[in-house]
This record gives sequence, C-alpha cells and structure tokens, in this order.
Amino acid sequence: MSHSVEPVNLADYEQLARQQVEPGAWGYLAGGADDEVTLRANVEAFQRLKLLPRVLVDVSSVDPAVTVLGQRVALPVLLAPTAFQSLAHPDGELASTRAASAAGTITVVSTLSAHRLEDIAAAAPGPKWFQLYCYKERDVTRRFVERAEAAGFSAICLTVDLPRVGNRERDLRNRFFLPPAVRPRNFEEFVGVDVEAQGNEVFFQYIQRLIDPSLTWEAVDWLRSTTRLPVLLKGILTAADAKRAVDHGVAGIVVSNHGGRQLDGVPAAIEVLPEITEAVDGRAEVLVDGGVRRGTDVLKALALGAGAVLIGRPYVYGLAVDGEAGVRRVLEILETEFALALALAGCPSARQVPRELVRRSPSLR
Repeated sequence: MSHSVEPVNLADYEQLARQQVEPGAWGYLAGGADDEVTLRANVEAFQRLKLLPRVLVDVSSVDPAVTVLGQRVALPVLLAPTAFQSLAHPDGELASTRAASAAGTITVVSTLSAHRLEDIAAAAPGPKWFQLYCYKERDVTRRFVERAEAAGFSAICLTVDLPRVGNRERDLRNRFFLPPAVRPRNFEEFVGVDVEAQGNEVFFQYIQRLIDPSLTWEAVDWLRSTTRLPVLLKGILTAADAKRAVDHGVAGIVVSNHGGRQLDGVPAAIEVLPEITEAVDGRAEVLVDGGVRRGTDVLKALALGAGAVLIGRPYVYGLAVDGEAGVRRVLEILETEFALALALAGCPSARQVPRELVRRSPSLR
C-alpha cells in the first residue's frame, strides 16, 4: 500500500476505498435502501451513546478476548457476511478469511461469495460460520448446509430479514450488475444456464425466484432438524421475535437491520439491543451488527448486552485498499482502540463490561 498519509482509523479506509473502487461497485458495497435513513442511523446511534467510565481501577493489563458459541476469539469483533467481496479485491473472501484467522476471530461467509465456500474454508485455519438463506427449493438449502458441514464450518447463520430484496436505489441509478470477473461461484451447480455466456442478470433473476416470501418459523425448525451445527438467526429487531427465536431453539441471535439495505426507517440495531438482550435473558447468545466504526462502539455494544459485534463495510473497505493486509489492519485498529477504551473506562476484561458503563437515552429502555 502506497499512500501519502497512512490510514489511522476506519473512516480513513472508507475514503481511500471510495477512490479505488469502480463507482457502480462502490454503490453496491456502500449503499442502502431508499433514502438510506437507517444506513446513516446505524452510525449516528453509536455516536449518541455516552460512556460513564470508572476510575482508580487497576487496568495495567486488559483482556479484549471473549467467547462466542464456546469459541475463544481474541477480540469481540467478527466479520459479517458480505456478498461478492471480489468487487473490492480479486482475492475477495479468501483474503478476508485469512485476515480473520490471523486476528484470532471468526468470519461469517456469505452464500453469495465470489469464491466457492470450500475454497474459502480451506484458505486459512480458524473458525468460520456459513451464512444461509432458506430458499423455496428446500433441496437447494439442504445442499448448502451439507456443503458447509463437509467443509468444516462450525455454525449456520440464517438470514431472516430478506423475504424480498430491499429497494437499493444506488444500484438502480448505476444499472449495476456484476462485472465478468466476479461470479456467484457457490451457485454454479444450481443455475441451469451458462452464466458466463449470458451475463449475471440471469443469475439475479434466478436468486429472485429462489427467495421465499412465504417463509415462517417452521423453516427454523426444519433447518435445525437438517444440521448438527448450531443455528443463529440474523436480522432480529424486536424482543418478540427474539423470544420466539429462543423458543425455537436457536443458539444465537444477530440483532441487525441488514446494514440498512432492506427496510428503510427501522431503528439502528444498537438502539433495540438492550430490550432484546433482556428478552433473551441468557438463553441464547446475542450479537449485533451495523454502524460499528470505533473501538468505543464495540465497548458500548458489550455494555448493552452483546457478546460481540460484527462489522461488514469497514473490513471490505480495508480489503479494497490493501487486500488481506488491509483487512488485518482494520481489525488491528479496532483491537487497539477497543483495548484502550477498556482501560480508559476502567474495565480490565471484555467479558465483564458493566451495563452502567453506558448512559441510556429514553430510546434505550
């Protein structure tokens, strides 16, 4: 990487990435739905939260490690599933997986990856989860689960907030389609057409046909019956759905609004996190994604009850700037900021962040 000024925070990486990524691809990676109100709210909600540090605490040594689904991770920051990462860098998911492994954390691999899930699993040691959609054709879903199990993934993360694809106007304005070098490799055995020859519009039409708008909680029971792996649900925003998820035996919940890419105008995930953790009451693990840009954001999320956070766009920006090294640097920055935040807040361990560390606004009941 050669820049006149080296990036020192995640915002720097975003600015550099924007300069390097083709405009149509940038719109796809960075954009949200409709007026992008929720996209902006994800970041702004963290900025409104205030920390109340304790003093005269021995923080000569702080431990940023936590445990997620029984797996120790070096910092409470996981890589969220992000589609078609080769739009940012040719190595795509291979590079981000290697970076996550080097950082001692978990990567969640998207079904819509630009490399085959088997190749991603083999790219580096370390824990990996597989993100899944439950399709109309249950056999397609089952085959993905079987492939993930065979490849060594340790959990299934079912996305539940996509009965239809959100209205992403940047993509409409840009008339965005995948460039020829970026292909939906995981679907090569399913698509009954020559995608290389006919273009990726055929693939997107195929995906639209697969998505099941009639999906109900029965699908969660069905999925749990087909796999020995723990199942997490990603896309929960209400306490009622969180309780129901636990009743259906899920191992974890990811509080998420899909990065502001689905229904615009919903709350930032961090705003509803406290009521969801209260509803779950320790019966399943609770994670949160959306809007994390600083180590202090990670600390705030833990104080509000999350076991860890997931980041999406920030590591893809690092990937665009400097490949695997860029992703590693993004994670290093967050780890350094988070460790400093722990010390300055009087918290020696990430596993014991007190709830009273964050002053709750009226919206955080």
